[in-house]
Amino acid sequence: MENMRLRFAPSPTGALHIGGVRTALYNYLLARKNGGTFILRIEDTDQTRYVEGAEQYIVEALEWLGITPDEGPGIGGDFGPYRQSERKDIYLKYTQQLIESGHAYYAFDTSEELDVAREKDPTFKYDAMARLRMRNSISMSAEEVEAALDEGVPHVVRLKVPDNETILFEDIVRGEVAFDSSELDDKVLLKADGMPTYHMANVVDDRLMEITHVVRGEEWLSSTAHHVLLYRSLGWEQEMPAFAHLPLILKPAPESYLDKSTIPAMASRMAEEFARKYPEHAGYKAEVFALQTFQDKKNIPANLKEKEKDQADKAAFKAFLKSALYGKLSKRDGDRLGFPVFPLSWKGATAEDSFTGFREYGFLPEAVLNFLALLGWNPGDEQEMFKLEELVDIFSPERINKSGSRFNIDKAKWFNQQYMIKADDARLARLVRPILEANGQQPSDAFVEGFVSLMKERAVTLPDFWENGYYFFERPRSYEEKMIQKRWQPERSEQFAELVKDMEQLTNFSADEIKAAAERFMEKHELKFGEVLPMLRLAQAGTMKGPAIFEMMELLGQEEAIARLKLGFEAFDNIVQS
Repeated sequence: MENMRLRFAPSPTGALHIGGVRTALYNYLLARKNGGTFILRIEDTDQTRYVEGAEQYIVEALEWLGITPDEGPGIGGDFGPYRQSERKDIYLKYTQQLIESGHAYYAFDTSEELDVAREKDPTFKYDAMARLRMRNSISMSAEEVEAALDEGVPHVVRLKVPDNETILFEDIVRGEVAFDSSELDDKVLLKADGMPTYHMANVVDDRLMEITHVVRGEEWLSSTAHHVLLYRSLGWEQEMPAFAHLPLILKPAPESYLDKSTIPAMASRMAEEFARKYPEHAGYKAEVFALQTFQDKKNIPANLKEKEKDQADKAAFKAFLKSALYGKLSKRDGDRLGFPVFPLSWKGATAEDSFTGFREYGFLPEAVLNFLALLGWNPGDEQEMFKLEELVDIFSPERINKSGSRFNIDKAKWFNQQYMIKADDARLARLVRPILEANGQQPSDAFVEGFVSLMKERAVTLPDFWENGYYFFERPRSYEEKMIQKRWQPERSEQFAELVKDMEQLTNFSADEIKAAAERFMEKHELKFGEVLPMLRLAQAGTMKGPAIFEMMELLGQEEAIARLKLGFEAFDNIVQS
């Protein structure tokens, strides 16, 4: 298709959820694959939910991930403004057109009158039947309407949904979708403050910005029938974009993160959240029930089924747990389950509204993109690792799944580890340096590059470099005593002292020369690798875990490596003899 144009249109109401990032990614991939245009549009018509800093957060998140728009706020383009709050007059023009053509009408009902209607009928919706008994320009005389408008009576504008009509549209992911108009309500198009609702602004902007494909989350599928009616009512049906509604991102399966080490904390968190959210049930021993439920991992769904004999407290907690453990991945799930669900960290007004992002958690952006691309789409083969350019080449919306995709943090970590292993050492060193400096270290660039080269196969996220390799910068805080008791023989102390002297005499303290010296020592004293190398490793790092010992000693340097050997061998004697 010529001039394919796609948009990512988030609302600046807080941090950008990872589901929104996936939507942005799919729009970006489809645009790039077809030589089209990727647009950022800020949908900020709901000023009551606007959050300061949210727009900048969205921009920064897209920049970090490398999916930067071609048009948008601060970028420019021929179809601006790209903030809906700056397009108010445009929406008024088209709202007036709908009223004049009879496809929309004024509604003067107060919020109190609407509440009364809902109290009388819990299934109430403002539709073809209800509009006849409410206060609007259909049920009122022309004179009454004119007088109300002249007097400035607060009002909204509603879409006049036709009765008994089937509304059809084709969805790239789901095929033909049909809605019965009798199931739809007369959506508000223009609010009392003169700002448009999402539905009106969305359709007008997509048409005026010449959007050819609308790729968005499944939660907007039910709204599409109203949008189709709006396109038709405005005379734009022939220019209507193609739709693709993405599957939900689902919470991870509980059995994937519940184990002996996590169950107690999870039970405690769930009980605290339940008590905070439902104070009327605060006396219930929720933590006990949660512990019992989580320990029986295979039967969690069955144990959460409500039974007739359940007391009100227990029934409420079951319902709470079911919503917390299953269904759509929510912004709260990161705190609950201990993993990020936002691209970047966000500091809200309260601790509950503050979140750690993938970036701050220690993920590389390319790993996040690769993980998200496969969270609802598949390439048709077994390949898993894709650079962004490769995703652009092979992406096809027809291969987007219809069913929800389960979030798997372990898979995300696997991707991150693979990308760190492949990463350029200089780049990785730049990313790790702030973590080292936060722990009081100021090593040279060359040392950090050597460090990350040795450690990157032993790290899953960036903070792991320090957590698992602090001993490159500090002498061992402790030694693995069980291993030392098993391996160290005090009667060989003099022999190992000889090895230290051999190391001191090396004029080229390279990994190869260190290894050669160790081999000469072992041959002279008829010792095996298993009798010598573990002691060298324990002396340098305090642990048996770590990178190649000779390369590590070379990086530490002759003076430091030998000092550690002396301290370590002396400590081993004390441990065995104590």
